[in-house]
Amino acid sequence: MPNTVPVVTPTLEDFEVAEANVSVIIKETPLLQSSYLSELTGGEVYLKAENLQRTGAYKVRGAYNRMSKLSAQERKHGVVAASAGNHAQGVALAASKLGIKATIFMPVGASLPKVQATRGYGAEVVLIGDTFAECLKAAQEFSAKKHSVFIPPFDHIDVVIGQGTVGLEIMKDLPDVDNIIVAIGGGGLAAGVAVAVKLMAKANGRKVKVYGVQSEHAAPYVVSLKKGKLTEVHTTPTIADGIAVSKPGRIPFELIKKNIDRVVTVSENQIAEAILVLLERAKQVVEPAGAVGVAAILSEKLKLKGKTVVILSGGNIDPLLLQRIIRHGLAAAERYNTISVMLPDRPGQLALTASVIAKANANVVEVLHTRHGLGLKISEVELNLSVETSGHTHTLEVLKALKDAGLKPRLLEARED
Repeated sequence: MPNTVPVVTPTLEDFEVAEANVSVIIKETPLLQSSYLSELTGGEVYLKAENLQRTGAYKVRGAYNRMSKLSAQERKHGVVAASAGNHAQGVALAASKLGIKATIFMPVGASLPKVQATRGYGAEVVLIGDTFAECLKAAQEFSAKKHSVFIPPFDHIDVVIGQGTVGLEIMKDLPDVDNIIVAIGGGGLAAGVAVAVKLMAKANGRKVKVYGVQSEHAAPYVVSLKKGKLTEVHTTPTIADGIAVSKPGRIPFELIKKNIDRVVTVSENQIAEAILVLLERAKQVVEPAGAVGVAAILSEKLKLKGKTVVILSGGNIDPLLLQRIIRHGLAAAERYNTISVMLPDRPGQLALTASVIAKANANVVEVLHTRHGLGLKISEVELNLSVETSGHTHTLEVLKALKDAGLKPRLLEARED
């Protein structure tokens, strides 16, 4: 039967106790002002850099807060968790600090750097199944058999309170903050931050708005909040796998529906663009799930006034994925374009085309030259050029320059590597 025990809202004292508790393992991450995002919003935007947290994400806060409350007998039996990434590393580090044996179930296809990092923190890693659901089942069976304590990634009040310490840090570093934007997956971070911030703001006679952001490919909170009850949705693949959850956690949902002001969704292109902006403008490496808050600003789905803090919830991104995302983000911003040009098959045409593009202050990165293909005349060749520009307007200028030179350019979708 479903758990029907009412969810009791934590007190400010609960969060303050947790803050002192986790201080032995976490580092207080900085608030970084973003001039670029500030100009876009017309206010002040700050980045809460939890991507610089130990293990590369906020997850260690909740894991440690939960595990530190275990009895001596519970610690003796160890802990178990299921995760493909950040939660695994958070549990592993917390267990190491507390002297508890940790067993982490991860999918067979889990990122090798994440598997190695989890083992590096001292946990035993069991690779099983192709999906998180299979890992979760295996972890729960192990828990029942070995009497190990299962550490959930978000659906436990101690985990929620631990994650909420992020909110306390924000309020102490920027007491006059007006808005906080936070990613939502299962809801542990968003619930903890929203409750902690609202309590602290009320104590100081202020109001702070808290906004949640989900991937449009996995947005159960949008549907659940609209229906007023927990609702499972069908998810589709998203680069923001860290928040790709099909159903909200019961405890986070009850707290979020009372404390979050609005939840919006962002697209894959917007997430990719946000990662690129963070790399170029803030010099921060952020995983897709951690960048959705910035994506919400870039998409202009939130009307923000005053001072805003965006929580960068994690920075654990596979370098190969980062490479693909950078390429995709550049293409989405029309800074990396593929232009097809049909040319007569005679000497000097390639040089002419490259010269026109250079004079338009664009850069040719790659050239594909072919004499074979449907629609090509015997006397024609097709050039497919990968061209770097500064954006949409510049791309149009390059196309015009090519046309003015008597060429016939055509903008194609960028090829994926």
